[in-house]
Amino acid sequence: MREGSLEAPTRHPLDWENPEFYDEAKLDAEMRRVFDICHGCRRCFNLCDSFPRLFDLVDESKSGELDTVASADFKPVVDACTLCDMCFLTKCPYVPPHEFNLDFPHLILRYRAVEAKKHGVGAVDHALTETDRNGKWATLISGAVNWATRRGSPLRGLEEKVAGIDRNAALPEYASQSLEAKTKANPPQRDASAPAKARKVVLYATCYGDYNDTSIGEAALAVLAKNGVETKVLHPHCCGMPKLEQGLIGEVADAARKVAAAFAPYIDEGYDIVAPVPSCALMLKFEWPLILPNDASVKRLAAATFDLSEYIVDIARKEGLAGGMAPIEGGVAFHMSCHSRAQNFGQKGAELLNLIPQADVAVVERCSGHGGAWGYKKGNFETAMKVGKPAMRQLNTAGKKHVVSECPLAGIHLEQGIEALAGDAPKPERVGHPIVLMARAYGVPSPRE
Repeated sequence: MREGSLEAPTRHPLDWENPEFYDEAKLDAEMRRVFDICHGCRRCFNLCDSFPRLFDLVDESKSGELDTVASADFKPVVDACTLCDMCFLTKCPYVPPHEFNLDFPHLILRYRAVEAKKHGVGAVDHALTETDRNGKWATLISGAVNWATRRGSPLRGLEEKVAGIDRNAALPEYASQSLEAKTKANPPQRDASAPAKARKVVLYATCYGDYNDTSIGEAALAVLAKNGVETKVLHPHCCGMPKLEQGLIGEVADAARKVAAAFAPYIDEGYDIVAPVPSCALMLKFEWPLILPNDASVKRLAAATFDLSEYIVDIARKEGLAGGMAPIEGGVAFHMSCHSRAQNFGQKGAELLNLIPQADVAVVERCSGHGGAWGYKKGNFETAMKVGKPAMRQLNTAGKKHVVSECPLAGIHLEQGIEALAGDAPKPERVGHPIVLMARAYGVPSPRE
């Protein structure tokens, strides 16, 4: 038996359609097997709050071992996991192909799936996963919604009581018009003489990119058009990451089938699919094929999908980028988000930024702590701020004019933490995505400027 593994980690498909997946006795046995190995290793002690909670349970038990920890006490460990995948990708020496076969995030997902099947998901939590529905109505009354959800709003106390969203957490605002609608009214005009003129892209708008910060998608379309890429925008359905966090694997599978069917005709015509939000790219490229391993359309979509930063860097390497970028003054502190790292393709966001003249990039590879909707919840928000504090401190002290994360939700969370650390001192400007800075360098201002 090997002590650890140096091979690249591999993942097994999720056996979520097998009745044994939901067998509580078998789940408990697997939880105990994995937790006992984690207890003996402890390399993940500083990644998130799940592992300190687990190790405290063991250390404070009667025997100091897992055998005297009650299974009912596992839930706080599960609740603290944000499915960031960093334990699997960066720390654990026992992931497949090692014979111990540990996949902590997918074990947590199985626990949540069993809970969801047995007890259902609460009405409020389920409502928060309906990002398409929420986004469609919120854009219609964005002014009122943004006022009601802004920090300091007199309604935040009621939201905390009813929805469990911490009144102190900064929430994303909604746009007054979706990215799809904006693009339809003002389609990008590509430079047909530019180096990448043979490429064709469908930008998967994503919920956040379509309904919240449309400037990311608009900047992406402008940069792609400048480089000759024929572009379209499509948002057939949410990727399902919020539902995955709740253990609603069947609903995620339904979303995967819908999105794969919508993109199939474009893939037939030679279009690449580009996702501007790392969590969504991760779902399309990696999670969906593990949930529906025998679905040919899902596999085909995964093979055709690129993360936005990954795609721009690919153009730069193969065709070369169009000229005309001006320098970016003041430097950039770049946060490498967990779901960018989980795609295992290197620091593509930093590579994109370094294509901009005089970008002067400082990279921070620490978790932001936000964990999607998890970090907004009362009871989690303070933990999310604690987990993210090392990244916030590094970004704030990097001495750069701009701070940017490829994950827009992480960016909002980091900005809030930087504000708390900086106090009255000057703070760097948060930018929604590296592509926004590249668009600026090309002379395309952000729509929010």
